Amino acid sequence: MDYIITTEQLTKKYKNFISVNQVSMHIQKGSIYGFLGPNGAGKSTTMKMLLGLTSPTGGRFTVDGGHFPDDRISILKKVGSFIESPSFYANLTGRENLDIIRRILGLPENAVNDALELVGLAEFGNRLAKKYSLGMKQRLGLAGALLGRPPILILDEPTNGLDPSGIHEIRNLIKSLPSLYDCTVLISSHMLSEIELMADDIGILNHGRLLFEGSLDELRQNAVQAGFAADHKISSANLENMFLSMIDKDNAARKQRARL
Repeated sequence: MDYIITTEQLTKKYKNFISVNQVSMHIQKGSIYGFLGPNGAGKSTTMKMLLGLTSPTGGRFTVDGGHFPDDRISILKKVGSFIESPSFYANLTGRENLDIIRRILGLPENAVNDALELVGLAEFGNRLAKKYSLGMKQRLGLAGALLGRPPILILDEPTNGLDPSGIHEIRNLIKSLPSLYDCTVLISSHMLSEIELMADDIGILNHGRLLFEGSLDELRQNAVQAGFAADHKISSANLENMFLSMIDKDNAARKQRARL
């Protein structure tokens, strides 16, 4: 397998709380990897470690052959990111906000127009950011991640606040990215139906532990073996049902261990 991102026993501990617990992920080059988990599962923390925004307390990771922290700068040059809610200068236009990022990255001027076009904001580029709706701000954040068409994208809830039409457009855009310019996408979302439609592989995190990693078909087989679904129903089992069953079973096991 040609993995572009790997983590080995990646761990993040805050005093007595373990946010990410020995997570080993394997993300194939040119794929879309859906990163799933309840609130507080450790998804955003994992993504922040991959971006060097917080340091691991254990384990290690590689991004396109580069090792953190020695190759941090070269890693970041290859990665576009969108973590949680994007922040902008309210009194600057969307175009001006992106132009600041473009100059920092040393990209050509046409990179801004290209990014605005990709996310459907071309006609609103000259509007002040403070006048953007929540959905438009999400699009602008995604445009910032797409500046220069980086080979790796790390996206945390990119469709938050979008209406159904906007969700459909952004989903189709993300699905097109691997073939459009050989991009690899790591995306987290609570919209499991959307992940089911776009992801090649899935990782499920709960209380900082990676419960599953693999394709949707492998998840279905795993669900059968673990007793989450009957054989005759598994072909129609959707991601939401399998996800909830896996999380519920893990939570029940955790409570049982706590009683012992």
